[in-house]
Amino acid sequence: MEATFGPNLERRKEISEGLRRTEGGGFHVMGVLNITPDSFHAASRLASTEQAIQTGLKMWEDGAKWLDIGGESTRPGAEPVLPKEEIERVVPVIRGLREANPSGLISIDTRRPEVARAAIEAGADLINDVSGLRDPLMVELVLQTKCGVCIMHMQGEPGTMQEKPSYSNCTQEVSEQLLETARALKSAGHPEELIALDPGIGFGKTLDHNIELLQNHNQLRGIEGFALLWGVSRKSMIGELTGRSRTSDRLAGTLAIAALAHYEGIDLLRVHDVREHVDMLNVLDALA
Repeated sequence: MEATFGPNLERRKEISEGLRRTEGGGFHVMGVLNITPDSFHAASRLASTEQAIQTGLKMWEDGAKWLDIGGESTRPGAEPVLPKEEIERVVPVIRGLREANPSGLISIDTRRPEVARAAIEAGADLINDVSGLRDPLMVELVLQTKCGVCIMHMQGEPGTMQEKPSYSNCTQEVSEQLLETARALKSAGHPEELIALDPGIGFGKTLDHNIELLQNHNQLRGIEGFALLWGVSRKSMIGELTGRSRTSDRLAGTLAIAALAHYEGIDLLRVHDVREHVDMLNVLDALA
């Protein structure tokens, strides 16, 4: 059944192209817009709708392909936010950005179907679900709208996910779970070119798990070759590797992973620092 709302066929083509790195080029940059008071990287917290809109427009100007808008922190130990409050945080920002830039690609970062629905109605193109489409209502919404979707792996819930995460075989378990969900969507009629997968770095993983997943990323693509997104910007694994306890000191380590993503063929990188990542890509492309 054709969607009663959500992206039309022409827009779906633009979304699909936005989920795949360009031929011979680097990954697409997805800028993080946190409309929250408690996101793990304090500098990314945006206190007002107007500030968020202006920040998003600047990210697009600096070269971001996507803006990922979230109204609930999912850092380890974070307290959940009521859906009504989450909607009140994100929808005015999406509407403002869509009005200012009708062609820009927008993602909604949420676990809740009612928030995702309100965001798509406001103009979002993609649902970035950190819970990996656990909620059947979210699956139903994706299938109904034929929107873009990023399926992320998370072991447990944000409040408890870093309490002794454990796997028998991390890469195998994460890839099997992601691919099972993606293939079920595809079998139900969702275009595979509108699906991206995210291993969920830092979401129920130790440092060793995170490194293993980054090193074995091709297993997550499956035979279908689904698009891959990495979200590692300023996360704790960089702090552990560099000894930088403050998120404000982790840009250099973040760019090192971005360089790896460039050479390893990753399609999308979700980052706090758009300009710095675009600058890095431009230099790498010039030297290729």
